[in-house]
Amino acid sequence: MSIRAAFAGTPEFARAALQALHAAGYDVPLVLTQPDRPAGRGMKLHASPVKQWAQAHGVPVAQPRSLRLDGKYPEDAAAAQDALRAARPDVLVVAAYGLILPQWVLDLPRLGCLNIHASLLPRWRGAAPIHRAIEAGDAETGVTIMQMDAGLDTGAMLLAEALPIAPRETTGTLHDQLAALGGRLIVQALALAARGELRATPQPAEGVSYAHKIDKHEAAIDWSLPAEVIERRIRAFDPFPGASGVLGGEAVKLWRSEISSCQCTPDARPGRILLVNDEGVTVACGQGALTLTELQRPGGKRLPVREFLRGFPLRVDDE
Repeated sequence: MSIRAAFAGTPEFARAALQALHAAGYDVPLVLTQPDRPAGRGMKLHASPVKQWAQAHGVPVAQPRSLRLDGKYPEDAAAAQDALRAARPDVLVVAAYGLILPQWVLDLPRLGCLNIHASLLPRWRGAAPIHRAIEAGDAETGVTIMQMDAGLDTGAMLLAEALPIAPRETTGTLHDQLAALGGRLIVQALALAARGELRATPQPAEGVSYAHKIDKHEAAIDWSLPAEVIERRIRAFDPFPGASGVLGGEAVKLWRSEISSCQCTPDARPGRILLVNDEGVTVACGQGALTLTELQRPGGKRLPVREFLRGFPLRVDDE
């Protein structure tokens, strides 16, 4: 049985899944993606990665501002409804789309809507599962293919596969692995659906947690936190929004760090610089110390600490 798979997604994570569907030979009659957004210094409108891919491959694109027929943009929703009906999809594959799907969308395809979610549900439901898994110090994460319902990532699980989180993993590196895994799993899920072999399992009631959207204010590092918490947060916020901390009286971006073995001044005030050399800048934390190895001044580039210190010298006891 051939499956027509319409697609709804916006960022690079979604583009990887769309490309996987295309490579596997699935007919994608329509792509839904977010409206173009201003970006860059000139704030020019930029198409999403999903739209760019769809246009390059001749796939029709719809960009409604909302899908709610009774909402703020009913004309957008009505046009999207017409486009989806005309596309006659058997399933709607959803990956990081960014719009809530009302019931009419969930009910339209005969196989419903399948979501590619970057966590092992029910842990880390919500908008930022990759960031939050690293920030929390999880040993593993993964991808869940889920049958969507009206709740927030509450639908039945169809497929799932775990992925270990390496000690130096950042959101950027883990994102790429999970995007590839998501593409592979959705292709597998549709193959099972075509044979009538896709089985749904309700999510367990235990172990539910929510990955709230990352807010820019979270980027500011509080040196009174334990060093291991700050180290995880630096990795979790790479590449966005980028952790920042005050050093030598100036706010700088913190991109790479490691827990320090320095025992020099265990009672030092959090935020005080304990050691400066070509290997790193070691800063006292609420518990332990952290050695910063890649930093960035405002308007500058990410630099290894040796190069950073040439243009921004720091001294022991600076804060």
